[in-house]
Amino acid sequence: MLRLFMKEHAAFIVFQVVLVAFIMMLYWLDGFRNLDTAIYSFVISTVLVITFLSARFARRYQYYQRILSVPQNLEHMLQREGKSPEQVQNELYLQKLYRLYQHEVQSLYAAQNRHLQFMNQWVHQMKTPISVMHLLLQEEKELDKNSVREEMERLKAGLDTVLMNARLDTFEQDMQIEQINLRSLVSEVATENKRLFISKRVYPEISIGEDHVVATDQKWMKFIVGQFLTNAVKYTFEPNKKVYIAAKCSNGNTLLTIRDEGIGISSSDLPRVTKAFFTGENGRKIGESTGMGLYLAKEICGKLGHELTISSVQGEGTTVSVLFFNQDFVTQEEHDDSSGNR
Repeated sequence: MLRLFMKEHAAFIVFQVVLVAFIMMLYWLDGFRNLDTAIYSFVISTVLVITFLSARFARRYQYYQRILSVPQNLEHMLQREGKSPEQVQNELYLQKLYRLYQHEVQSLYAAQNRHLQFMNQWVHQMKTPISVMHLLLQEEKELDKNSVREEMERLKAGLDTVLMNARLDTFEQDMQIEQINLRSLVSEVATENKRLFISKRVYPEISIGEDHVVATDQKWMKFIVGQFLTNAVKYTFEPNKKVYIAAKCSNGNTLLTIRDEGIGISSSDLPRVTKAFFTGENGRKIGESTGMGLYLAKEICGKLGHELTISSVQGEGTTVSVLFFNQDFVTQEEHDDSSGNR
């Protein structure tokens, strides 16, 4: 403790020694005509410096004792024992750092807990299609390829969801914004899910013009639209219903809407459908909901700069809308062309 104090005040001590030596030199140049006065000045200066350093050490004793001790927990740094303005400000700074650290730790813990909970739930649900395929293989009659294909598609959808959830933390590294034709994207996703539409006897109706071009990431947007379409089909229990997919432009922005004729969402569940692992009344009805689809869609839309809204009337259907803000978008190709023309 004393060594630390001496190191901190080494410059001050050196300055005082030089100052006293300078005063003694003045007396020496004067011929030491009054030796008692020179000795008195030396003694008084030394006593004052020692007194000042002793008082300062006593004042900082508790502070040194705390910073040199082994902390038992992180709350140890929150103790306020500083006396000088510098110490007080230093403790306030450390407390701000501690709060920032706590926030980051809590965010990391929440993300880790979300991943763990999702993986446990996903593994549990993936047992169902695997068990079904295992039973199909054990049957002596000819293998039902349609049933196997359906279970394989269910496994693929589950794998896509878990991969997207894993990539969400490194979203910026995996994002590529470009101009995408909205009709082509929606049609491609609908084609990929045509077996699901046919098996449930629910049919998509696409009303999107060829001129609807939006600035987004194609891979992530296909995942979002796929989630909306599969949800629309899963929660439509009556046959011969439709899923209406439309887009319109307004003030340079594009609004994509997907409306189904399913069972809808209750007013009590609607504000929470984008929360992680929330399944609600509808999720309990089908027993296959992970509660992550709309959560991931909401997170991805936020990172892409799109606005997601969900409205529903129970018993009539659900409408999901994504608003694309395109007016300030400049493609990389346009940027490169403009750079080359300069």
